[in-house]
Amino acid sequence: MAQSEVKFVRKSDFLVDIVAVGAFFCLFAFRWLPSHVPSNDPVMINLWSIGTAACMSGTFWLALWMLRMVARYQKVLNSRS
Repeated sequence: MAQSEVKFVRKSDFLVDIVAVGAFFCLFAFRWLPSHVPSNDPVMINLWSIGTAACMSGTFWLALWMLRMVARYQKVLNSRS
């Protein structure tokens, strides 16, 4: 008897990720990080805030995917036992 394949990735996951990572990026780039940039020039403040928020958003996206995959895999393991 062959085991049925479980799909861990759904099409709706990409839409959820775009919204979540976009919100995370905007929160950090325009709310939290500008106060931590040691400059008085608004262009440099925005540049460094956006650059830093981009790196942090990438890390957030990876953490979001890892959390989702582990949760789905554990759900499959618990349903088999």
